[in-house]
Amino acid sequence: MNRKSVKGIINAISREMTANRDYLVELDQVNGDGDLGISMDDGYRAVAEYLKTSEENDLGKLILACSKVFNASAPSSLGTITSFGFMGMARALKGKEEVSFEEGAKAMLAGVKNIMDKAESKPGEKTIVDSLYPGVQALVKYASEPNKAVMEAMRAAEEGAEATKQMRAVHGRAAYSAERSIGILDGGSVVGKLIFKGIANYYLQNISDDAG
Repeated sequence: MNRKSVKGIINAISREMTANRDYLVELDQVNGDGDLGISMDDGYRAVAEYLKTSEENDLGKLILACSKVFNASAPSSLGTITSFGFMGMARALKGKEEVSFEEGAKAMLAGVKNIMDKAESKPGEKTIVDSLYPGVQALVKYASEPNKAVMEAMRAAEEGAEATKQMRAVHGRAAYSAERSIGILDGGSVVGKLIFKGIANYYLQNISDDAG
């Protein structure tokens, strides 16, 4: 993973957010503010635009800048939470210009753990963590086989998102009517699923199993 692949991954994720913008809005209208699709589309689009012109090769500095751009472009609770993820990754990659797939996966795990720490959240609380955490665990587990890793991560994230239907909301507006949240798919968890779909799309199109 280097500056070029970060750009490609973000572009792939951004395309997923754009394609699912209206769907995410619909999901968020049930228990949220209804702006989820807008903020995620705007946020990833802004980061993709930033990466078009950035010449920063230090992955830590590059991803920290992505965090700031995202936070400014997606002024929402999930926008802030996503920025926490970028920040955790940035710390793990500080001073490195190129890393292996395994190192990149571990950096993403550090990002998800930073989200959990900063947002005081954990799996089972009907949030983006319910798809991000199992997804990144699969990414790390199968990191020696990148193509398999991205497919397993996408599958795990999708299953994690689907599982939120049976969960009671703990955070945000949905928590005020926690019982009514049962049976409803969490929009944030779908965002997490789309992130791993974008990652898979990028790697399956650009990276072979023996690449880093």
